[in-house]
Amino acid sequence: APWGGGQPTGETFALREARLRAPVEPRKIVCLGRNYREHAAELGHELPREPLIFLKPPSAVIGPEEAIVYPALSERVDYEGELALVMGRQCRAPSAGENPLEYVFGYTCLNDVTARDIQQREGGQFTRAKGFDTFCPVGPVVATGLDAASLTIETYVNGERRQRGTTREMIVPLDAIIRFVAGVMTLEPGDVIATGTPAGVGQLKVGDVVEVVIEGIGCLRNPVVASQSR
Repeated sequence: APWGGGQPTGETFALREARLRAPVEPRKIVCLGRNYREHAAELGHELPREPLIFLKPPSAVIGPEEAIVYPALSERVDYEGELALVMGRQCRAPSAGENPLEYVFGYTCLNDVTARDIQQREGGQFTRAKGFDTFCPVGPVVATGLDAASLTIETYVNGERRQRGTTREMIVPLDAIIRFVAGVMTLEPGDVIATGTPAGVGQLKVGDVVEVVIEGIGCLRNPVVASQSR
């Protein structure tokens, strides 16, 4: 990986001839909940008094065009399009004089897929509802050199736009997110932070195609398929 010293080879391929894999292999994926007021309101949740963080397992990561598998345990699986940060350097409790964004390598699209019925049944426990295999599509690239303070985030299902928001609407801004998380746990190069989803989350069904589109990054596209055990 670039943050591990990898260098471009100079060899190029036509995109139609290549299969893009997930552009990250994180040790951990830290997610922020309820970071957009309208999203918290649409789910009937109060705003947290401090950032609400939870983890998704690395085993949930898939790349562009890979299938989101609808688990047999759930009757409602939702999309949540988000901007994600990819760390480029180890970050542990940055000092007050440091800019936490200097630890970021780049930005990518992430779909925080959620078994909403399981999440609701288990109250404040997010791990099982958000931790199924294939529940963390990431990609299509890690974009560098972006000013991420005002990026548009959109989610489409079967070509119909379902979400649209901007990073300006975040309750906790990007630098404060990193500072909060790194005050709890050391962030390693390649780790991913998902920064929350705008309003408009909704249900996916088997056969759907979901796309998370963020300006300056691209389109993360994934089909939805049934579990073989359904």
